[in-house]
Amino acid sequence: MGYEHDFDIIVEKAKAIDKPIRVVIAGADVENILLGAFEAQEEGFVEPILVGNLKRIKAMLENLGLADRSYDLQPVSDDVNVVQYSIEMILAGKADVLMRGNTQTRDFLMPVLNKGNHLVDEAGLMTYVVIAKVPDYDRLLSISDSTILVEPSVEQRKIVIQNMVRALNLFGIEDPNIALLSLVEKPSFHMRDTVEAQTLVNEQNEEPFARCNLVGPISYDLIISKEAARLKNFDCPYCGEFDGIVVPNLIAGNLLIKVLRMNAKAVSCGIIVGAKIPIAITSRSDSKEQSYLSLAACATLAQTDKYKRK
Repeated sequence: MGYEHDFDIIVEKAKAIDKPIRVVIAGADVENILLGAFEAQEEGFVEPILVGNLKRIKAMLENLGLADRSYDLQPVSDDVNVVQYSIEMILAGKADVLMRGNTQTRDFLMPVLNKGNHLVDEAGLMTYVVIAKVPDYDRLLSISDSTILVEPSVEQRKIVIQNMVRALNLFGIEDPNIALLSLVEKPSFHMRDTVEAQTLVNEQNEEPFARCNLVGPISYDLIISKEAARLKNFDCPYCGEFDGIVVPNLIAGNLLIKVLRMNAKAVSCGIIVGAKIPIAITSRSDSKEQSYLSLAACATLAQTDKYKRK
């Protein structure tokens, strides 16, 4: 698989797992998600649990040549909430990892964020972290939050930074360089996010809240290019070497990730951090590679003390 070398630490940790993670796919009638899940099964770190419409899943498995594979099929009628059903399987100890299948983003997140399911960890905030390999950029690049937080407050953005750093640490990146994305690199009272970025950087410098090098506000060209920093006389040693981008709002993050995937052909994986269980969330239009890598990331998370099967 040509994408493995870019995510080698994540994939190697996934393959080293003692026992395959039981992944329950909520709405499993999605071609690329099935292909990615069964590829992960071949590598020995996933046991697929398929939840959804029996006829559609069976037909898709047949069409993909996967009907003879080993899997647990949980048929549910179309009037049953497949995400809630899947969460209840995990809460009952019958599965380890939740994965989004054929569901709208909102419909997937509503049960995940429902306080009654007790999935939010002690920090009280889940964030979506995408880890991407962007062509011509010499390291993996994380982006958050593009799915859950619409207009995060300063305190919420602080937790986003902490969650991103936690994820990067698990994947072997210590003391990451984190950028607070904005339109410009100078604070302006006309742009609330720039002032908030400066506030976060000042707080980090005075009393660090995350083990990282935090810079902001900063524009995308300066984040990604040393040459852009030189031409604009922007004095920052991390330009072209950032490990993570924290976006100012959901729209900016969602657009950035989709442009990188669709136009720059970036390969990525997506996980929710800040939950009591590993959660893989990919778009239904994503490739099988992104499904596979998201499960590799979840398998890596599952090996930590926080998530280990009791």
